[in-house]
Amino acid sequence: MSGPITSRPVKHLRRHTPRRITVLLPVVGLVGVALCGLLVVALATVRVGVLAVVIGVIAAVVPVAVVTAAFLWIDRWEPEPAKLLLLTFLWGACVATLSALLINDTAETVGDLLLGSGNGGKVSAVVSAPLVEELMKAVPVVVILWRRSHEFDGVVDGIVYAGFSAAGFAFTENIYYFGRAFAEQGFGDGLSSGVVAAFILRGVLSPFAHPLFTVLTGIGLGIAAQSHGRALRVLLPLAAYVAAVCLHALWNASAVLGGATAFLNVYFLIMVPMFVGVFLLVLWQRRREQRIIAAALPSMAAAGWIARSEIDLLADLKERRRWRRLARRESGRAAARAVAEYQAGVTELAFLRRRPFSEERQQELVDVVRASRAEAVRLATAGRTG
Repeated sequence: MSGPITSRPVKHLRRHTPRRITVLLPVVGLVGVALCGLLVVALATVRVGVLAVVIGVIAAVVPVAVVTAAFLWIDRWEPEPAKLLLLTFLWGACVATLSALLINDTAETVGDLLLGSGNGGKVSAVVSAPLVEELMKAVPVVVILWRRSHEFDGVVDGIVYAGFSAAGFAFTENIYYFGRAFAEQGFGDGLSSGVVAAFILRGVLSPFAHPLFTVLTGIGLGIAAQSHGRALRVLLPLAAYVAAVCLHALWNASAVLGGATAFLNVYFLIMVPMFVGVFLLVLWQRRREQRIIAAALPSMAAAGWIARSEIDLLADLKERRRWRRLARRESGRAAARAVAEYQAGVTELAFLRRRPFSEERQQELVDVVRASRAEAVRLATAGRTG
């Protein structure tokens, strides 16, 4: 950074929001999520045993780490707030899982009573599970779009939030499935049974199954976030949810009703192409985000919000990463964090200017950009003279 841009001091306005909203509501929400998580663990322990749950947790960590890392890679241009990603993951892992477990078990019991013993599980897998699970996994994404619309800039954000919710759900579900496989058959005698076979099926061949279903809803919500018509903002997410439910139902039906051949056909002919299609959509959206930012930077420099010498550094992910590493090496972690905050603020400001916005929100982001840049310059100067 060549030096500070003249800016007015940042004024942090004290908003008189009721404390029942700022303090009590978050605490109640976190307690509720924690209780749901404890209930899920307790139910799993009762069903398969403590050791099986421990084995399930160990086995489930690997696929969830891969999945969350993939969604963090997608989210590199405009990183979403860590607390929102964490809460979304926890919702999927605790609240959505517990809700689905209770409702699906009820559906299975009713199905057994109406259709005969053994048929309830099929009803639960093919009808109840897709409807309930996709709805519950989509709840935090809808809430973020509704309550924190300034954090929701389009399709990529919808994919990331939906992916994190589904990753949390899949993590808890995998704990139970891996634990049950261990309780019933141990580690197994190869690829046909046991926890090893379950891990290969769910952790290696299909770790992105649940995220793929829910990402369809996230895509619909992301498109709706950019739409101006009220009808589209309602119909697009509903259509995306129906698509997610249908894909989920097809996947479950192929496993429960169709046998090995049907399952493999669905896997290779439908799931793999869908996954590739979503991956290509992500790449296209990331390039689109880069073009939006690159196009906005010259006008931001002309307005005095950023330095012209930094346009090329801000327009490329590799240059941004190199900039942060250089700041960390020369001036420490605090300087690298200030540079990262500056880059994120510039990105938020670039996205804001491509849709209707309030002057207050723009000024808020301008203040963040100027303050974070000034802090980065201060720390860099102190690092060179210290």
